[in-house]
Amino acid sequence: MTITGINARAVRLPLRQPTRISTRVLSNRDYLLVSVEREGYSEPGIGYAYAGTGGGRLLADIVNQVLAPVLLGADADDIAGHWERMYQEALLIGRRGGVLRAISAVDIALWDLAGKRLGAPLAVLLGGAVRALPAYASGGYYRPEEGPWVDAVAREIAANQANGFTDHKIKVGGLTVAEDADRVRAAVEVMAGRGRLALDANNAYRSVPDALRALRAFERAAGDTGLWWFEEPLSPDDVVGHAQLTQRSETAIATGEIAATRWDFQDLLARGGAHVLQPDAGVLGGITEWMRVARAAETFGVPVAPHWHANLHAHLASATPGCITVEHFTLEKDIYTFEALVTPETRLATEGGQVVLSPRPGLGIELDEEMVRRHVV
Repeated sequence: MTITGINARAVRLPLRQPTRISTRVLSNRDYLLVSVEREGYSEPGIGYAYAGTGGGRLLADIVNQVLAPVLLGADADDIAGHWERMYQEALLIGRRGGVLRAISAVDIALWDLAGKRLGAPLAVLLGGAVRALPAYASGGYYRPEEGPWVDAVAREIAANQANGFTDHKIKVGGLTVAEDADRVRAAVEVMAGRGRLALDANNAYRSVPDALRALRAFERAAGDTGLWWFEEPLSPDDVVGHAQLTQRSETAIATGEIAATRWDFQDLLARGGAHVLQPDAGVLGGITEWMRVARAAETFGVPVAPHWHANLHAHLASATPGCITVEHFTLEKDIYTFEALVTPETRLATEGGQVVLSPRPGLGIELDEEMVRRHVV
């Protein structure tokens, strides 16, 4: 049956308070929402992607003006073929960045539509099962209103534990190395020997020596507990630098959240630029491309820990033996706010530090249309 409609909307959700990472201040989140309709089936497929703090309308325009005309009237089941056609159509306006996020959202919507039509959860459609999966509590952002940095991170780790999580991730790179080391030490003290701690630098360091000096300080602060991984210490384009770090670091180096398409990841894997790969289906080209990347990682023996979008990535993790964990944010943290757009009963459940898939077909989510309408850009 053919595709009869494609519609893209941008929504903007303000954060309750200014929130900082190492490189910028975040005041809101823009998301791209895509719906795809097919002939003979009433329920649309839903896809989405994070658009940054101001790019939502741009991504919606790419879908509506560039990608939709290519797919309308085509066979809705030809998902892999549609990926190639969208990529080829958009070659002249961008093969990475916003264009790939737009392609991602359409691709995700097509997979959601297929799952709904067949009555199967996405995990099952891809070869996995409806089950619980390992996850970690992500956060540790810089919020001055929450008091002294050390106290804030200690409270957050304790809250993560109260929610059942033993594995955690916090930000670094936004303060001096000594101040961030104090935050690492405080987090480890609250953990009290239980679980693992990852650090996310968001491209904070300008050179390999700078990143190594910071990492050594953080390792000393973590003591015998050690660090799970050190994430994105350098620019995402510095594949050679990340490869040098993997050769010189005892702590695992993680990256890949901003890489797009199998070709970016081919370079990263071939150069040995990551001990842990972090593909994001909302960034690299959707589910179709994510699965290609995950399979390539398996051939290199590199584990996968997807970035963001736990509602989606839990399904992909279920179908990916090499996936070691899923990144999770509680909605109350007001960091990853996408679930505010989803009806409460279809939000991703957690239990004992794991994310729990539901048997609902497709992605298993339902948009809260009233909430969406209130925040359309």
